[in-house]
Amino acid sequence: MNTRSKFLVAALALSTSLAAPPALADDISSVGVSVGSLGNPYFVALVKGATTQLKSDAPKASINALSADYDLNKQFSQMDSFVTSGANLILINGVDPQAVLPAVKRVQKAGAVVIAVDVASSGVDGTVQTDNVAAGRISCEFLAKKLSGKGEVAIENGPQVSSIIDRVRGCKEVLARYPDIKIVSDDQNGGGDRDLGFKVMQGYLVRFPNLKGVFAINDPEAIGSDLAIRQAHRQGIIVTSVDGAPDITVSLKDPKSSIVASASQDPYQMGKDGVAMGRAIKEGKIAKGTVRLMAPTLITRDNVDSYKGWTGE
Repeated sequence: MNTRSKFLVAALALSTSLAAPPALADDISSVGVSVGSLGNPYFVALVKGATTQLKSDAPKASINALSADYDLNKQFSQMDSFVTSGANLILINGVDPQAVLPAVKRVQKAGAVVIAVDVASSGVDGTVQTDNVAAGRISCEFLAKKLSGKGEVAIENGPQVSSIIDRVRGCKEVLARYPDIKIVSDDQNGGGDRDLGFKVMQGYLVRFPNLKGVFAINDPEAIGSDLAIRQAHRQGIIVTSVDGAPDITVSLKDPKSSIVASASQDPYQMGKDGVAMGRAIKEGKIAKGTVRLMAPTLITRDNVDSYKGWTGE
């Protein structure tokens, strides 16, 4: 752990453990949260964590969480409305890491601190996210070993936010070390949800009769893919993913499921840390531009019984 990371961890611990000073409730008047989709349990858990931390830090403050639905214009409008309604801390799961910059600058000028959660975004005051490159690496390393280092593999992609780009990059770094593994597709967008993941997998099954493995960028896509494999009565395909969501534990315990592993995140803690970081930056306890990377953990059929799930769930 480098010096900046140690400093951040210490600052976050201090900011969450000490009682809120009398002026804090006035300082954090309201929090706005804009995420990809509240139809994804991951973001529901993130908002729950942020709400828990806010109740501790500023009991009188309000929180408003909205789905951007991966629509940049919609996210711009949400950020503006947050500030108009009095929010001075915004947690943003940026739809586009670069294009969101004008909205970030605009709300900062209005006095709001902006913390990126789950994905990186340009111009924000701080960032809390999983080490997504590492998540892609450990998930695809497990996939490669399960395939004994050979066979056709598809990378089921998703919305092009930084977290997904990083997961795919980490996966490709690992698979490149296995010359007998062939990536037959890496550009199909499963939308980060179950229904589109199902449709993408249906296409794979038609196009690639020798497909042996799939890396899905998140658990909803993996679950949709598993359903498509079952409905097609295909055998010998294995799936790995990222999230460690509650639903994935059911799949990992099901011997008929194609899903064999998921690199777990902790969205509940991420939401808590996003609010704590915003508070610490507002109080001058940590520097603007600080980034915290949370380490992922691989959940498999072998260790799923001891997996406690997301914090706060």
